[in-house]
Amino acid sequence: MAKVKNAYVCTECGAEHGQWQGQCVACKEWNTLSKISLGSAASPAAKPDFRKQGYAGTTSGVQDLSDIDLESVPRVSTTISELDRVLGGGLVPGSAILIGGNPGAGKSTLLLQVMCLLAQSTSALYVTGEESLQQVGMRARRLGLPEKNLKMLAETNVEKICQVAQQEQPKLLVVDSIQVMHSADIASAPGSVSQVRECAAYLIQYAKQTNTILFLVGHVTKDGNLAGPKVLEHMIDCFLMLDGGSDSKYRTLRGQKNRFGAVNELGVFAMTEKGLKEVKNPSAIFLARTEEESAGSVVMVLWEGTRPLLVEIQALVDGTQLGNPRRLAVGLDQNRMAMLLAVLHRHGGVYMADQDVFVNVVGGVKVTETSADLALILAIISSFRDKALPHDMVVFGEVGLAGEIRPVPSGQERLYEAAKHGFKRAIVPKANVPKGGINGMTIVGVARLAEAIDAVAEV
Repeated sequence: MAKVKNAYVCTECGAEHGQWQGQCVACKEWNTLSKISLGSAASPAAKPDFRKQGYAGTTSGVQDLSDIDLESVPRVSTTISELDRVLGGGLVPGSAILIGGNPGAGKSTLLLQVMCLLAQSTSALYVTGEESLQQVGMRARRLGLPEKNLKMLAETNVEKICQVAQQEQPKLLVVDSIQVMHSADIASAPGSVSQVRECAAYLIQYAKQTNTILFLVGHVTKDGNLAGPKVLEHMIDCFLMLDGGSDSKYRTLRGQKNRFGAVNELGVFAMTEKGLKEVKNPSAIFLARTEEESAGSVVMVLWEGTRPLLVEIQALVDGTQLGNPRRLAVGLDQNRMAMLLAVLHRHGGVYMADQDVFVNVVGGVKVTETSADLALILAIISSFRDKALPHDMVVFGEVGLAGEIRPVPSGQERLYEAAKHGFKRAIVPKANVPKGGINGMTIVGVARLAEAIDAVAEV
């Protein structure tokens, strides 16, 4: 009789050990090792080869890079253009896509919409582990989605899921969610590090060998990070994060990893009674400003993935009532704001040590690029001096520690997007000023922070 191999996996960090011991050598936690079975030493049947069931799958063998036929891997449209944008043009057969987000963000709703629409033209299987089939059916009927042709399964065991998938042979497979899946070979509870890792590996192996498009739904922690082992993000091909609070109807879908397209691509959706509706022109939403000009408000042009995005940034500067002034940034890096305040004092001559500074990006957008530096500083100055900036002015540019204004990528495309939305003025880095100019727009190029402050004082 073949001997069964066992291993001990840490439930905190996922490290494997050959024998049980009280402390994990990787994360130094005590009593976190759980026993798992690796199958028989004489048989590799721990994970079946799904290609034996008649699937085309991938084939092994050495090929020259120039001989690889890329036409045999066509992309499949999701019928939702904003989702296709974030995915890099559509779905790739055999890919594993992980969608994470806060509870109530709309992960299950978005995937149910996609599966119901695609099921009309291709075979699809939706596996739910958190809801009953009746609950999913009620949601689909409430959203007015086509209910025919979509196969449904309520199951949490990955071995049984793959057995059903072998019988149905779907082209698309959704597993909602990976944190509730479990494998019979692992002794730990569902949601543990070892269960999430092994269940994801089992499902991904099935997807790769059968050319099935796999969607996995993932939970997030209270810090906003993906729950489970970090290796899960390395295993999948695409990682999409769906953001949006319960107090806003808008949701942003951002690609944080994509092997088939650009990362940091942004898709914008609106949550309605009929589900998630794509927003074709997100700049128009984030620029819903009051007609009255107010101090501390300025519009900046971000570059999200492959398109520009206009958003409003607001600043409030007030005298502090405490010994230490408060610095609060929502949607921006708070440490970078503190650095820019130091640059403003050193190279702009504006003293803020006795002032509270609050900054907010309107619409819940999270700004990660440095092109917002100049807009942030000018919004702070506008609030500090209680002088409103013109409604028809946009600002972008990176600010260096020496007070220089550095150019940003795709400067001309940002200006064209602003002109399309009716903006007549712009303060940008001197290197981003187009040689021929833009009809109907006055562009001021600045090379130093002092020049930008003077340019604002003249408007």
